Amino acid sequence: MPPRGLLGHEKFAIMKKGVRIVNLARGGLVKTADIKEALASGQVGCYVTDFPEDDLLDEKNVIPIPHLGASTPEAEDNCAVMAARQMRDFLAFGNVKNSVNFPNCEMPAMGRPRIVVGNANVPNMVGQITTVLAADKINIVDMMNKSAGELAYNIIDVDGAVSEAIIDKIRKIDGVMMARLIAKA
Repeated sequence: MPPRGLLGHEKFAIMKKGVRIVNLARGGLVKTADIKEALASGQVGCYVTDFPEDDLLDEKNVIPIPHLGASTPEAEDNCAVMAARQMRDFLAFGNVKNSVNFPNCEMPAMGRPRIVVGNANVPNMVGQITTVLAADKINIVDMMNKSAGELAYNIIDVDGAVSEAIIDKIRKIDGVMMARLIAKA
């Protein structure tokens, strides 16, 4: 990590007037008050940074750009590992994390059969799902329901065996987009 406050009055004074500075290091490399003064005097002609301080956002000749720190080889490797772990957690336990479309919904595995359901976020969906289970004498031990906009996601841990026929009944509920059984989560 670069030293904090590396660029300030002293460094700007020895630079060519109108210099353009591109700072793609962490914030704090450039002293905020000093860069504001240097921009106002014309000593610095333009300052481009992907870590702008709030004080700089409305300054003339400051160009804030998106921070792309995740584009380093190490960050890309870490992202790939994270994505693989999250996919494994979804497939093995039905947990959803960092999804674009679905809400974060995570529940620890209890070693029981688990049903996961993705559905439209409309009234009475949970009631219809639990009615199907109750009709087949399936007891709910733990349940989580989360929504994000027009979509909802449910994780339901149950006692007893759940047949594929029960999962099919849940799938046939109007508004259910997906339902699956995880034998022992």
